[in-house]
Amino acid sequence: MQQSLTKPGSPSKTRKKLPGLTKRDGLIRHPFDLEFGVRTSGLVAGRDLKTGHGSDRHATAYYAVAPSIFRSILVRWRRLKPALPLDQYTFIDLGAGMGRALLLAAEFPFRTVIGVEMHPTLARIASKNLSQWRAAGRACAPLRMVCCDATEFPLPPGPCAVFLFNPFGAPVLRRVLRAWSRSLAGREGQLDILYVNNEQDRVLAVEPGFARLFGGPVRRSPADAAADRNILTSQPDAEYAATVWEDCSIYRWMGKDKEQGIRLSTARDQRS
Repeated sequence: MQQSLTKPGSPSKTRKKLPGLTKRDGLIRHPFDLEFGVRTSGLVAGRDLKTGHGSDRHATAYYAVAPSIFRSILVRWRRLKPALPLDQYTFIDLGAGMGRALLLAAEFPFRTVIGVEMHPTLARIASKNLSQWRAAGRACAPLRMVCCDATEFPLPPGPCAVFLFNPFGAPVLRRVLRAWSRSLAGREGQLDILYVNNEQDRVLAVEPGFARLFGGPVRRSPADAAADRNILTSQPDAEYAATVWEDCSIYRWMGKDKEQGIRLSTARDQRS
């Protein structure tokens, strides 16, 4: 298994410390970090995630997904019968931050697990976490970090599962889909999107060729709910609220000519 950090066209190499990642900023380590000795905790507001790139103003915030939410959405996805075995899928986290979702994904035998993160500081921390995960023998899949804007990341060939934890606003999501349009044209059910905290769900809902297979709340475990509540209420500005669930959705690319039929059959399946 290999792990690397590449920076195709990364706009900044700054090592400036980010607000929200120190105890002075209200940092409380998540139990996940305490258990595994990694660094994925902290809350960085979108306004502090500046890289000099044009997409900066559409960044939301850095906060790592609750492990129970991630595992639950992955279970739901697998119940939807992906077209091929898991070991043929590339898992991609757009807006990977410090890599908690990548570590969790690497517990499964994906073909490859790739994190895409625009901010070099977060990407550098994620790269260290991936190295640590692999050294501890916890990775069942190759791990790789790419430091670039999500709109500049080419969708790999073959089956892909793309994970989003509300990393950016609608303009960037639209640009990502537009950048992928050429490679999407030849796909036959080989691209699924797992979207947690799906604030820009409407972008995918109206995108031709995608069928929504799942939409609804996914609950945190009691332990994760308590941890996130403790972490978020400790923040000095208290601008982010803790909830016991996340609104989620799962989309599958079926091709523009098959979209209508898939939407109809999916609606029947969800009612049954």
